[in-house]
Amino acid sequence: MLLRDSQFNWLNKVVSPSKINTNKIVASSRAISAMDSTPSENRSDKRKVIAVVGGGLVGALNACYFAKRGFAVELFESREDIRQAKVVRGRSINLALSHRGRQALKHVGMEETIVSKGIPMRARMIHALNGTRSPIPYGKKGQYILSVDRANLNKELLTAAEHYPNAQLNFGHKLLDWSIESGAMTFLRPDGAKEQIKADLIVGCDGAFSAIRKQFLRQSRFNYSQTYIPHGYMELTMPPHNGDFAMEPNYLHIWPRNTFMMIALPNQDKTFTCTLFMPFEDFEKITTEEEVMGFFQTYFPDSIPLIGEVAIKRDYFRLPAQAMVSVKCSPYHMGDKCVMMGDAAHAVVPFYGQGMNAGFEDCLVFDEVMEQFNEDFSVVLPEYTRVRVPDDHAIADLAMYNYVEMRSHVNSKWFLFRKYLDNFLHFIMPNTIIPLYTMVTFTRTRYHEAVKRWHWQNKVINRGLSLCGVASMAGGTYLAIRFALSHPSLTVDQLWSRVHTLRWY
Repeated sequence: MLLRDSQFNWLNKVVSPSKINTNKIVASSRAISAMDSTPSENRSDKRKVIAVVGGGLVGALNACYFAKRGFAVELFESREDIRQAKVVRGRSINLALSHRGRQALKHVGMEETIVSKGIPMRARMIHALNGTRSPIPYGKKGQYILSVDRANLNKELLTAAEHYPNAQLNFGHKLLDWSIESGAMTFLRPDGAKEQIKADLIVGCDGAFSAIRKQFLRQSRFNYSQTYIPHGYMELTMPPHNGDFAMEPNYLHIWPRNTFMMIALPNQDKTFTCTLFMPFEDFEKITTEEEVMGFFQTYFPDSIPLIGEVAIKRDYFRLPAQAMVSVKCSPYHMGDKCVMMGDAAHAVVPFYGQGMNAGFEDCLVFDEVMEQFNEDFSVVLPEYTRVRVPDDHAIADLAMYNYVEMRSHVNSKWFLFRKYLDNFLHFIMPNTIIPLYTMVTFTRTRYHEAVKRWHWQNKVINRGLSLCGVASMAGGTYLAIRFALSHPSLTVDQLWSRVHTLRWY
């Protein structure tokens, strides 16, 4: 319930000169008037106020979800409005939009808008050290992931949220503190003044270093872990060549080098964003332009003419390598006043391309639980935690695993054999054998269930391969014995020589 003192503060904020959308001012004023004239016990849940803290991807999408349901939505972002910013700060690793994220966008009518501005990537393109390239398809024909620009996606979602008359966007509002008992929040405004807001539900979408989560850490029985991996990342830009892409655009390009790797994703402006992932100690060994070029000539020689020596030297020393953190916690809610989503609840490393997709699916899952329990926050929040925590922990672990696969396993002939075998078995038994990547990327199979099924499938396939191996050895031994018995004059050396020649066939 929104209390009267917060109604007054909220109204002052709504009608402040910084708010120029008069339709929203009228709508908000009417909503507050209706609250004043309606007994609290009879008031519809639709008039509850939802405070979304964080105006990034998940926060902006959440604002759309709650506004669509008819709640009064207040979004608070500590940074300036990126739609007016000259320089957009923050992480810029390209995003890979897949099925889960698309379904979440579709629910608020945003899928086609975003998809139309993405570039399909239908396979990994592996760049060997000798310069040869080999594709590894992501799935069946017609299945692909989309390379999308983070900043543009964020702008589109903020604009979509702003179109709802019952949603207000507040930029330059830094959260200082909040109360679990009352739902009151204290913000530092752009003018330096402090402002208190009260809401019926606080939704924390404020990233891996969440201010909302700090309050959770003060509570008992809250589990939390934070892990920095020993690898960092650095971005370089591959410019267009003769007005077109320098490489094939419909691939996620990978230069796997066992302990490190470089990837490249296409952009709408015909550039590629190249990201070098490497242990920090290796980054620190390279201190001069000559060492940078020596490193690229040794490990990524085919990329030098595509990126350009000048650009490599410039981009490498422009910013230091950035850290990557994995965050797990539980529960995601506190009472019926607060819930966390996105990186605030489960920051993951970027190697499965599911960080944004998992965050978007958070919004969709929460909306589905809201529908199931008629928007009763006292039931919805604990149920959301119960359903979502095991899935988010599973994708966090998978993201860690996939880094090893991308930088090392893709060089293995056994790995490639298993990929083709899994895809073949999936083709002939589509409902029995489903590759892990397909389950994670092209379906909404719950993450933790996908992992369980993956382990089961691996046991079945490996046992099948073992039986085939044993049968082949037994058959070969039987034939060798029969052949030896039918040719008693043949010596062991002669028999071995004949067997050895079979390798040429």
